[in-house]
Amino acid sequence: MRDGTVLRADVYRPAGDDECPVLLHRTPYNKSTWDGKSLIDPVELARRGYIVVHQDCRGRDASDGLWLPWAHEELDGYDTVEWAAQLEGSNGRVGMVGASYTGNTQWKAAISRPPGLRAIAPMQTWSDPADGLMFRGGAIELGLNNFWTLGQAFGGVMKTRTGESLTDALETTLTDINDLHRTGYWQLPSGRPAVNSATGQPDIGVARALEDPGTLDESRVLGNHDRVQVPSLSIAGWHDVFQQGTIDNYIKAREAGLTSRLIVGPWDHMTLYGHTLGLTGEVAYGFHSIAPGPQYADLSDCLLTWFEPWLKDGAPTAEHESGVRIFVMGVNEWRDESGWPLEREVPTPLYLSSDASLSFDAPTLDEASSSYTYDPTDPAITVGGPHFIDPHYARGPADQRRVEERSDVLVFTSAPLEHDLELTGRVRASLFAATDGPSTDWVVRLCVVDGEGVSRNIVDGIVRTATTPGLVMEHEIDLWSTSIVVATGERLRVHVTSSNFPRWDRNLNTGEPNAEATTHRVARQVVMHDRLHPSHLTLPVIPR
Repeated sequence: MRDGTVLRADVYRPAGDDECPVLLHRTPYNKSTWDGKSLIDPVELARRGYIVVHQDCRGRDASDGLWLPWAHEELDGYDTVEWAAQLEGSNGRVGMVGASYTGNTQWKAAISRPPGLRAIAPMQTWSDPADGLMFRGGAIELGLNNFWTLGQAFGGVMKTRTGESLTDALETTLTDINDLHRTGYWQLPSGRPAVNSATGQPDIGVARALEDPGTLDESRVLGNHDRVQVPSLSIAGWHDVFQQGTIDNYIKAREAGLTSRLIVGPWDHMTLYGHTLGLTGEVAYGFHSIAPGPQYADLSDCLLTWFEPWLKDGAPTAEHESGVRIFVMGVNEWRDESGWPLEREVPTPLYLSSDASLSFDAPTLDEASSSYTYDPTDPAITVGGPHFIDPHYARGPADQRRVEERSDVLVFTSAPLEHDLELTGRVRASLFAATDGPSTDWVVRLCVVDGEGVSRNIVDGIVRTATTPGLVMEHEIDLWSTSIVVATGERLRVHVTSSNFPRWDRNLNTGEPNAEATTHRVARQVVMHDRLHPSHLTLPVIPR
């Protein structure tokens, strides 16, 4: 790198003497054992005429330097792209691939504008780190950050320990991860830097962001697209922890006038790799959901189709236009659209009603409300959803009936639908509510109840609020996006509660800062749904 630090990579080359383009993957997860090779097989890609470079990020595994997430990816990305473009046998053109953190390394490199970079394909990566990476609606993404940061400790101890010390450190870190659901998530303050017992160092992630807001700027993509000059293929999953961020990256790239394509499948953070043969959470979407369309053998085939004109002078096709391909759940079909959001979307309010029902008609009562008590020592536990946390908690669509049995979860259910209802777009909630303390959280979840009475989550969101005790306020909650057809006879269901733990940290209802709060209080919550306070969801209805 430009500062003299050495980063190391594995390079896979095609047989023969022809000049070939380079596909670069920069990872913090060990270039030699990274599981993503099942998605981006370097040997198969080399057979198909690409030089493939798997590089360990700065400070990780074989690479030298200090590991500090996000901080070096822009300049290191630039230097690595230019190095890769000059490899023996390279035609000087570089594309970048990868998901999650390795999707962010692509955006950071693209922002730095290396001349050799011609196209990127970031999958399942964030845009604004305050919206899904480190925070969501003001709450801490506790489950993701604790699980991920502890996982990164393995690489750290492997580089700094030997012999018996290494064995002890690995065992300690493994114990810390295994005990997250029993102890780690419950420790307070939730926003204080947790010291890893194996390394003796503060864990990275949300704690660093709370202490140093500049961290958010280091990892931010949203807002920097005016510095990007290359085409991008963004691939998202409806049930993924970075779903909305991936979609936002596509939207911003298009607004910047760039060629940008979006594919969204019915995946969570791991099913993108195809290991579950079309099963995400409790729902089987079919084998055809593994690859984004029948013309592709797998997702890797889709990536190579994307890179063909940018790296090999192939002829552009419809696959290289700035359109969208979405998997419509419910009917389980792939569909092409010209852009996002859909122009024919009709924002449609769905109102909470006093009899625990949902209605497309606005409330007419002068006064109506529902109430519950939220105790942060007994929070609603995470069941399903778009998260990536400890495997003790199911991801994706999951049966919500045990959640709905709790006294601190308000449940509103519609009548059986008289015709199919397609929801494709962003879902938002407007909640008129009050609490008796200085601060609390509001969580809203949209579900579908099938013909057998099983309620499964579609989208959800949270907002953390500071308020005057007893004051009714309107709270806007972003539930992110979806595409699903709710069938005739099925019902819509909405949850309103104040916790989803450990996915999001608990609000202790005292108003104390996250980095200090250890005391807690019980909150008494009131949700209004009358003529003057019409709490509702806004659904993205697509006309039949």
